[in-house]
Amino acid sequence: MLEKLMLYMEFPFVRYALIVGVLIALCSSLLGVTLVLKRFSFIGDGLSHVAFGALAIASVLKVSNDMIVVMPITVISAILLLRTGQNTKIKGDAAIAMISVGALGFGYLLMNIFSTSSNVSGDVCSTLFGSTSILTLTLPEVILCVVLSVAVLIIFILFYNKIFDVTFDENFARAVGTNVSAYNLMIAVIIAVIIVLAMNLVGSLLISALIIFPALSAMRIFKSFKSVTVFSAIFSIVCAFLGIIVSILAGTPVGSTIVAVDVAGFAISFIVGAIKK
Repeated sequence: MLEKLMLYMEFPFVRYALIVGVLIALCSSLLGVTLVLKRFSFIGDGLSHVAFGALAIASVLKVSNDMIVVMPITVISAILLLRTGQNTKIKGDAAIAMISVGALGFGYLLMNIFSTSSNVSGDVCSTLFGSTSILTLTLPEVILCVVLSVAVLIIFILFYNKIFDVTFDENFARAVGTNVSAYNLMIAVIIAVIIVLAMNLVGSLLISALIIFPALSAMRIFKSFKSVTVFSAIFSIVCAFLGIIVSILAGTPVGSTIVAVDVAGFAISFIVGAIKK
């Protein structure tokens, strides 16, 4: 098996998949801690459905680079979702459900009406649950992912203290002069970017796993925000790496395999946390 793995590592597409997978997992885990603590973790699921609808629009318009359509629509939806969630008449969870279901239904309808593919169900299934497209990445796509991921990491590090304040006590942060709305907006936009990048890795329906499981696993063992964030990042990177490797060796779907490894890791963390207590 080791010889087989070393043989696969000689191919550029395998190295590209590992680089992109690890970077996406890292970025997802960092923001995932904030979203889980703010009880807004389901935003990943809502925005992933929006990205699916945007991808359907790009497919209908026959846009060669679907990122041109998917990224702006997802970012705008993240901003609208944040604004709508602050409305007293439409609470955050209701806003997410409304946008999520609407985008998913609209996207599937478009793909059925206007699709020129002979296998619409297969296309929809691969988009929702991930496909082998992570193993067909080109060098420009990898470079784009690296640039966006590095930008997310730099922003998170530079504004770590402000993100910490906004995460735990928005009222106090607002009282000491922090522009809470601006930082919430920044978090929403970053999550939208991560969602678009992660679609090729795990698919629309499984993206929330990259956000939720690392954070919850870290919280079972550690208590401080910094410790949880660091362990969550390490946990997510290891799970993504192992998931991709197992997927390549066993021929299983990439996205589902990564999520399965995340679930197994959470189970181990749960046991370790129980023993630690």
